[in-house]
Amino acid sequence: MGFARTCAVTLVGVEGVVVEVQADLEPGVAAFTLVGLPDKSLTESRDRVRAAVVNSGGEWPQKKLTVGLSPASVPKAGSGFDIAVACAVLGAAERIDPRVLADLVMIGELGLDGRVRPVRGILPAVLAAADAGYEQVVVPECSAAEASLVPGVSVLGIRSLRQLIAVLTDEPVPEETEEPPGPEPLLAGLRAPGTGADIGMHAGGAQDHGHDLADVVGQRSARTAVEVAAAGGHHLFLEGPPGAGKTMLAERLPSILPPLDRQASLEVTAVHSVAGLLPPGKPLIDTAPYCAPHHSATMQALVGGGPGTARPGAVSLSHRGVLFLDETPEFSSRALDALRQPLEAGHVVIARSAGVVRFPARFLMVLAANPCPCGRFSQTNDRCDCPPSAIRRYQARLSGPLLDRVDLRVEVDRVTRTELTAAGVPGETTATVADRVRAARDRAATRLTGTPWRSNSEIPGRELRSRWRAAPGAMDDAERSLERGVLTARGLDRVLRVAWTVADLAGHDRPDATDVALALQLRTGVPRGVPMAIGAAV
Repeated sequence: MGFARTCAVTLVGVEGVVVEVQADLEPGVAAFTLVGLPDKSLTESRDRVRAAVVNSGGEWPQKKLTVGLSPASVPKAGSGFDIAVACAVLGAAERIDPRVLADLVMIGELGLDGRVRPVRGILPAVLAAADAGYEQVVVPECSAAEASLVPGVSVLGIRSLRQLIAVLTDEPVPEETEEPPGPEPLLAGLRAPGTGADIGMHAGGAQDHGHDLADVVGQRSARTAVEVAAAGGHHLFLEGPPGAGKTMLAERLPSILPPLDRQASLEVTAVHSVAGLLPPGKPLIDTAPYCAPHHSATMQALVGGGPGTARPGAVSLSHRGVLFLDETPEFSSRALDALRQPLEAGHVVIARSAGVVRFPARFLMVLAANPCPCGRFSQTNDRCDCPPSAIRRYQARLSGPLLDRVDLRVEVDRVTRTELTAAGVPGETTATVADRVRAARDRAATRLTGTPWRSNSEIPGRELRSRWRAAPGAMDDAERSLERGVLTARGLDRVLRVAWTVADLAGHDRPDATDVALALQLRTGVPRGVPMAIGAAV
C-alpha cells in the first residue's frame, strides 16, 4: 500500500482553484482509475502519464491505482494536471519521497516521451497557488518567465519529467537537448480555435505597426473625439463615407493610450494566457491590447463562451484596451446587443450547466459605420442612390440602448481634394497627442485617489453629481436637453463624464460651460458654438 499527494490548479474563467492530486496504490489487479470530475482531456492523462513515466526510465506500478482530484465537486479540465498525476503516482510507488511533493504545485502537460509541454493559463494558475499560500511551483521551462511574474513564489522550470524526478530525489539532473531552430512544437495547439488572427487580435502591440496620427488627413473633429476617448476611456462612434479615415483613426487609438500599470498588466496577461494568445517572448503585456473582429463574428466570439470550457471573447481580449467594430451595422443584432451588459458592468458572466464563468471586460469600444448601404448619404450630398426606407433600416441596425451607452458620436467628413493634396504642416503626431492624454489621465488619477475607479468613464453617475460637480450653471444646456428628451438620464451622466475629461485635457480644475458644451456637442453631434479642439490642438 502506498499513498502520496501533491497539488495542481484548475481554471474557472481567469480564476484558479487549487486541486489536491492524491494517488493510492493497493494490492490487486493492475488498473488505473481517475476520479474527481475530470473532462475528456484529463481522463486521457492516464495514457500520457503511463507512457511518460516509462519513457523517462521509471517503472510503472503493477497494482490497483486510484488517483483522486479534490475537491471532487469542482469540474477539472485540461492537460495541466499531467505532471502532478505522474509525481503523485511515483510518490505512492516510493520512487519519490511523498513528503517532498506535499507542498508543491505542479502545472504542465506531459508528452509520451516525457517532455513537459506548456499549457494555457500559467499566470492565473500561479496567482491562485500564491493566494492559497503555496510558495513553490513547477512549470514548463518555456513558461517560467510568465510564472515568475507572481511575487513571493519560487518557480522551477523543467524540460522533462526525467529532470523533475532528478531534482526531487537529489540526483544529478540530466541535460535535455534543445529543440532545433524552426517552429516550436511545444507551443503548438496553445492558441484557442476562433481567437488570435481570426478576431484581429494584437496583444499589446497595435502601436508597433508604424501607425501615426499624423497620417490622418483633416478630420479635426474626429481627431479631437479620439483624443477625448483615450483620455477618459469613453466609447466612440465614427460615422462617415468609405475612405474618410474611420479605420485609420481607430487603429491609431491604442498608440495614444498610456502604458498599463502593474495591476492592469497582470489582468490583461491573465486573460491572454487563458486564451493562449501571449506574444512569444513577452510574458507580461504592458500596453493596451487591440481587438478588431470581423463583422461575421458570432455572439460567442464577441462575449465569450463556445462548446465545452468557456473561452474569453473579444470583449475580454480587449480588456484595458480597444475593441474596434468596423462596419458595425453588418454585425448581427444579437451580437451587438449582447455588448450592453459588459459595457455597463466591466465584466461578462457566462453561465454553463457545470457552473458560472466570469471574465473581465473593461474595454474602450469604437464603432464605425457608413451612413447608408452605398455610403454616400449626407445632408450636403445628393449622390446617394439608397431609398429612404433602406437608409432607415440600415441605421436602425444599431439599437437605441446600445448607442445610448456610447459617449462620443462624431461624423467623419469626406476628405476634400484640397486637404489631400495640400503641402502644409501635417496633423499632430501620435507622440504629441499621447503626452496630452497621459497628462489628463494623471490629473484624473490624482482626483480619484482612494476610490476604486481609474478613469472618468468608470465613475458612477451618483458619485459624479454629488462629489465632482461642474461649475455653477455649466450644466444648464445639458439639463435642458434632458427635459426636451434629447438626452436620457444615462446620457446626462455621460456628458458630465466627458466634460470632466475635456477639463482634464484643458487643465481646468473642474468643467466650465465651454467644457460641457464641447462634451454635449461630441455626444449629440449638434454644433454648440465651441471649437472642436482642445488645448494645444486649438
